[in-house]
Amino acid sequence: MIYKRLIYDDIKKFIKSPEAIVITGMRRTGKTTLLQYISDQIKSKNKLFLDMENPLNRKYVEDENYESIKTSFEFLGIDFNKKPYIFIDEIQFVNNIPSLVKYFIDHYQVKFFLTGSVNFYLKNLFTESLSGRKFIFELFPLTFIEFLNFKGNPIQLPDRPDNISKAIFSAVSPLYDEYISFGGFPGVVLKTNVEEKKKALEDIFTSFFQLEVMQLGHFRRNDVIRDLMLLFMQRTGSRLDIQKLSKELKVSRPTLNEYISFLEGTYFIKTIRPFSKGKSAEIKKMPKVYLCDTGIANHLAGLDMGHIFENSIFANLRLKGELNYYQRKSGAEIDFILNKEIAYEVKLSPYQSDCNRLANVANDLNLNQFKVVSKNYTDLKDSIYGFML
Repeated sequence: MIYKRLIYDDIKKFIKSPEAIVITGMRRTGKTTLLQYISDQIKSKNKLFLDMENPLNRKYVEDENYESIKTSFEFLGIDFNKKPYIFIDEIQFVNNIPSLVKYFIDHYQVKFFLTGSVNFYLKNLFTESLSGRKFIFELFPLTFIEFLNFKGNPIQLPDRPDNISKAIFSAVSPLYDEYISFGGFPGVVLKTNVEEKKKALEDIFTSFFQLEVMQLGHFRRNDVIRDLMLLFMQRTGSRLDIQKLSKELKVSRPTLNEYISFLEGTYFIKTIRPFSKGKSAEIKKMPKVYLCDTGIANHLAGLDMGHIFENSIFANLRLKGELNYYQRKSGAEIDFILNKEIAYEVKLSPYQSDCNRLANVANDLNLNQFKVVSKNYTDLKDSIYGFML
């Protein structure tokens, strides 16, 4: 069974447009399955699905003569007298894909749907070759709502925290605990027992390291980037001090910045910048680092529940817009500021004093909306449950 992803409703708006649809994201987030789902929604039979991880399929698109490639597409069933739909998975395996896509959009009005490794885009080939001819969508691990659908529990959560009774909370809480503990990779969510989930998480990490880092990254020190990944898992939610980290890993700051850019560009991590009003007492330069998926960090680094919960809140808030954090040198802080408008402070079990502190800092920053995000049951007025974000 193929489950619908929330991002499909955004993609659907552009299915009839001439531009190529490009779906990016970390490995194992479900890009191939999403591509298959989109193909199933298009009623036309004049469509072709090619997986470029299969070397036999690559032969069809490697000819330097694009008209010869057209003949190959026709051999595979495409009729260019009708609207053609071509789905190509794992495009990073074929170097000439950007110019090929441009040629067939311009000459034959082909509607392309493409997925691929983000490392491919870091090389700027795609951006330069398809300017104005693509829409890019980022696919992340499952949200909690998607998780519920995958688990066969399409619960309709109340839209207000004060409508969450203890009975509703008790029903949702075990599912949410599983979600934040093992993360949102579809292949992990669909596993039926803990050992299978752990094995799947290890496989995802190994696959990422072997295919993204070792095969496509071309780094001189794979051991250093491995150690950096492990450190980020252990320190999710921590401020990034480049100078200290370079000494710890015994690597230059330029090299360290290159590794961090790669890990962020391939969606393994995400850095968020500090929010600043220009006051001298504020921390203005150090970003914070979070992991793409809480399950990987939790299983491989053994995080405490506070860090697991905070990383999970980050993973869901990042889908809603720009994230920053705020911290004064005195220690007063806000965990997340969404779109420079809404302040969120993450607490396992918040107290009224947490709400009061958040209100004071938020008001000082002219942020009129603020919520303390709770994991456990609460009746505080200015709170919201993590599973509602």
